[in-house]
Amino acid sequence: MPSVRSDVLDISYTETGADSEPPVILIHGWPDSARGWRRVAGDLGKRRWRVIMPDNRGTGQTRFRSATTPRDGQAVALAQDTLDLADALGLDRFAILGHDWGARVAYTLAAVAPERVTAIAALALPYQPRGRFLMPGFSQARAFWYQWLMYVDAGADLIRRQPVAFARQQWDTWSPPGWFDDSEFAATARGFTNPDWVAITLNAYRARFLADEPRDPRYDRLRRRLDSVEVLDMPTLMVQGGSDYCDEPSSSEGLEPYFAAGYRRVVLAGVGHFPHREAPTQIAELAHGHLSESSCHPP
Repeated sequence: MPSVRSDVLDISYTETGADSEPPVILIHGWPDSARGWRRVAGDLGKRRWRVIMPDNRGTGQTRFRSATTPRDGQAVALAQDTLDLADALGLDRFAILGHDWGARVAYTLAAVAPERVTAIAALALPYQPRGRFLMPGFSQARAFWYQWLMYVDAGADLIRRQPVAFARQQWDTWSPPGWFDDSEFAATARGFTNPDWVAITLNAYRARFLADEPRDPRYDRLRRRLDSVEVLDMPTLMVQGGSDYCDEPSSSEGLEPYFAAGYRRVVLAGVGHFPHREAPTQIAELAHGHLSESSCHPP
């Protein structure tokens, strides 16, 4: 796989489509890897997009350049990684399609670097104004059991010992059964053997409510910028699985006031937390239609 170098990472990525086509960056979620975009990427490539799929920090072949760099897994860090990738590839402006963590990165970039982004499409995760995490109600909190496990030292130790088994729990429970087979999980889970996968995973969740979690100061400017933005001025498509057992479908309802340039929400019946894997043709069609409107892309 090709890679580019930033100040922090060697970022591994794959791409399809011609360099002359409008670029769209597909940012994967957790626990997943760039591999999860294969069918969507193939469809978008046929629709004349240049499709770029990085492995997030801590996943796949992406590696930290220094052992002393804080393993910061927060959205601002992943957003800067995306900008660094775009800079290395010579992309001035680009569209974003993000799933789960990738959706959060899409919202974050729309807030902190709107001049670089033409439009965003987000899968599974609702927008959180100012990037703030609020304690959910009891029903959603129960679905977030895996997050609370990470806050307990014994739980974190268990995840360090059995990271792949932990990821498998989410695949088994976040969507209706039958959407993947063992071979696909095994192929994807190779990306979870990255030496920093557990550290990035734990930091991404623990830093939401624990003030002593490592934070890389190089992203403080982006943190301040994110905290100042409540309403996004970015055309946004949000696709929610109607049978998402991780993020309740109701969590993405009624968010229109936070999107000055428009918010279109689509709920896919019978689809769970991984719409790009469970309904790739529909996702490619929805993303193409939405992103084309703002990306100088021919119909």
